[in-house]
Parts: sequence; structure tokens; C-alpha cells
Amino acid sequence: MKNAKRIAPWFALVAAWAQPTAEAGFTMKELSKESRDCVACHKVESASIYAQWGSSKHFRGNIGCFECHMANEKDPDAVRHHDQWISVIVSPKDCARCHEQEVAEFNGSHHAKGARILGSLDNVLAEVVEGNRGFKTASFPHGVSAAAVNGCWQCHGTEVKILADGKLDPATWPNTGIGRLNPDGSEGSCTACHGRHEFSAAQARTPATCGKCHMGPDHPQIEIFNESKHGIAYYANVEHMRLDNEKWIVGEDYTAAPTCATCHMSATKTKPVTHDVGMRISWNNRPEISIRPELSDAKMGLPGKDIPWTTRRANMVDVCTSCHNKNFVDAFYAQYDGLIELYHEKFAKPGMALYEAAGPLLHKPKFSNKIDFTWFEIWHHEGRRARHGVSMMGPDYTHWHGTYEVARNFYSEYIPELRELAEHHMRDQDPAKKTAAENLSKLLDETLGSDNHKWFLNRMDPAEQALREKSRQEFMRRYGK
Repeated sequence: MKNAKRIAPWFALVAAWAQPTAEAGFTMKELSKESRDCVACHKVESASIYAQWGSSKHFRGNIGCFECHMANEKDPDAVRHHDQWISVIVSPKDCARCHEQEVAEFNGSHHAKGARILGSLDNVLAEVVEGNRGFKTASFPHGVSAAAVNGCWQCHGTEVKILADGKLDPATWPNTGIGRLNPDGSEGSCTACHGRHEFSAAQARTPATCGKCHMGPDHPQIEIFNESKHGIAYYANVEHMRLDNEKWIVGEDYTAAPTCATCHMSATKTKPVTHDVGMRISWNNRPEISIRPELSDAKMGLPGKDIPWTTRRANMVDVCTSCHNKNFVDAFYAQYDGLIELYHEKFAKPGMALYEAAGPLLHKPKFSNKIDFTWFEIWHHEGRRARHGVSMMGPDYTHWHGTYEVARNFYSEYIPELRELAEHHMRDQDPAKKTAAENLSKLLDETLGSDNHKWFLNRMDPAEQALREKSRQEFMRRYGK
């Protein structure tokens, strides 16, 4: 393993130069000869990189190019650069030589597993539905989809391939995807959040850093944050945020607003910094039906499987109560859970059951039917927007971009498409398909006849209808026509 082979030269350097600091990691008495040689060239050839490093804590601790990039000759990604063996990629395993706890926490997070999307339904879209095999490289002689390379892989990460000459395959590099699969066997990319070579804490704490990936139609966290009162307060008071403060404890070093890091990672008066962003969430809103985070951790074999959602929610409440009182926070969570339950009971559970019932009547493969796209967007785009919107107090994303679009497409697209599919196969000569069509039709009737949906058939409960009419009349008297 790359890290094991590099430990010996690293600790030889530490023994010769380093003194432990009061915080994590090491500081060197002076810049090593190897790094001085690097700097002599790169301050001319790579002036911007040199300037960025000069603004970093690494510079102030005499941690230079070689301490991060050094490699053993037998490392899979080692290249001979002048008189030294180096690796272009600095992996989490390399960073762990000084930042052991941070990397251990990161390795236990969903971020580190981001590249597992490579086998998912999302990636099938980019590779097959949107893409082709037109992008050919040495590592992909049969081609790979440029849509996947430039889209999915850049946020989620990919497996970095090493060419015969030691260079990195252009289909897989450059890549700072959060779950990148590195040649040394490690997962992740610290530079996804900590931009090289300055590794600015202020940059990592800025919402836009998270927004590079957490944005768009299916997970618009940055857009939701910008709409929310939190985002409004942040942009109105960014000069008071003290983003470059070393300690940066909410309620102590800053009080104007939170950022993504504040809520999901950074220190409070009672909680330390964490690099496992799942330790403060109480719902995983990624699947068709939201699940508790310890269940999703268990599916991925992560240590968080032993941390219940109640503990994680308590961790987040600790952040919230830096600015809000307990009644406010408890009421927010009641609203949040209420929206999740509404989405589950009214749309997600019946929608999944209907899609499963329609399965025998659909063409293969996935996304060769219009209904595949309809259901996928209901839960993957609109349903997620509603759930993410309420989790971050973004009302427009909860409603107009969320539950409204879920409902509109459920009733005006999904149900009619399912009904048409069932009616078409009622006349099918294949007995199995005819039976499947009958079952689908029956389930449609049961679903639309339930309390959540019978309004659609003009069968609203008379008492409910009377209450709504009373409310309408009161509105008319108050505001007129």
C-alpha cells in the first residue's frame, strides 16, 4: 500500500525536523531540502500554486511539496520527477499521516463512498440513456460516456487509472470527486472541499464550496440555503462571519448566521468538529422513501450503523440551540417530520406499489418507457426537493418546486399513464400480462379511492368539503373578490 511504503521516509523527516504542535499534526523546524528544491522551480513555473501554498498553514509549519507528494518507487502512481519519486495524487491516506482523526471520520461517511454511484441507476442514465462509448482513452479502448466522465464522476468521483508511462488517464483525471477511488486503495478526495494548495478553512466553510455538488434538480441544497432565512442572514452578514477564525465555534466566534459547515460539521460549544457529515442528520432523503441514517450506513457497512438517528438529531439540536430556543427547534422538527410523513403516505408508498405492479407490463430496459421517467422524476427530483426543502427551511422548494410538482405529475402524468398501460394490456393475449393489467387496474382503483386521493374522483368527505367551503366563504368576506 502506498501509505505503508511512505511512512518510513516521512517519519525519518519527522525525526530530523519536526516538533509536535499543540494541535493535530506536525510542524517542521525548517523546510526540508526536498521541498526547497521543489519550491526553487515551482515559484517560477507555477507561481499561482506557490502563492496559494504560501498562504497556507502548511507553509507556516514548513510542510512543503515533498511532504505531501512523496512516493515510493513501487507505488502504482509514482513518477520520477527530477531526482525524486512523487505522486501527482495526494490521497486521504497521505493526508492521514498528519490528519488521522479527520480522515478516519471522513472514511466513515457517505462522502467517502460517493463513487459507488458508478453502479447505480443514476449512472446508467449518464452512460447509456444520455451517453455512448464515443470517448476513448488508453484505459477505455472500447469507449466511455463523456456525459458520465464530465458529470457524475466529477462530483461523485471515479477510479483513477494509471497509464503505462505513469501518467493518469484523461478520462479519470483531473478528478476531485468526493468519493474518488485512488491508486493507493483509499477512497475520497480531501481537495473536494479543501481546495489545493492553500487548504483554506474559510473556503471549506463557505456555502458555495458545498454547492459545487449539492445543487440542481435532484439535490438543490445550495439553492434552498440561498432562499432560506439562514442563507439570507449569511449573505447580509458575511463580513461578520469570521470564516478564517481558527476555532470558529458557533455562538462564540460568530453569531450572525450559519453555513452548511456550521450545521453539519463545525464545532459548537459542546461538540467538536466532525468530518462525517451524516452525524447530525435524522433522515436520509435520498431514496424513494426516506430512511433513518443508521439504516443507510448499515447497508454500506459504515460505523454509523451503530449511531441511532435520535443521537444524530440531538447533535443537530445542539447546533440549532446556539441561536434558537428549544420550543423553536422542537416545533421545526415536528414540521419536518410531518412533511416527510405526508410525502411517504400520500405519494411515495402508493407510487412505489403502483410502479412495481406495472413492472410486468413495461418494456425492458429501464428508461425505455415514458412512465420510467415520470416515476423517477417524481421521487428522485421533485420528492427529494420537497424533503430537502423542508429539512433546510426553504418554503418555495418544499412547496412549488417540491410537493406541488410531485402532486401535479402524480395526478396529471403518472396516474393516466398507468391507467392507459393497464387498459392496453387488458386485451393482451398473454395471460400473465392480462392478469398483471387487472392487478394494476385494481390497485389504481384502491389507491384513488383512499382518503388521500378520493378528492381526485370528486368523492371528498362531505364534512371535509363543508369545512373547506366555510373557509372559502370566510376568505371572501375578509378580502372580497
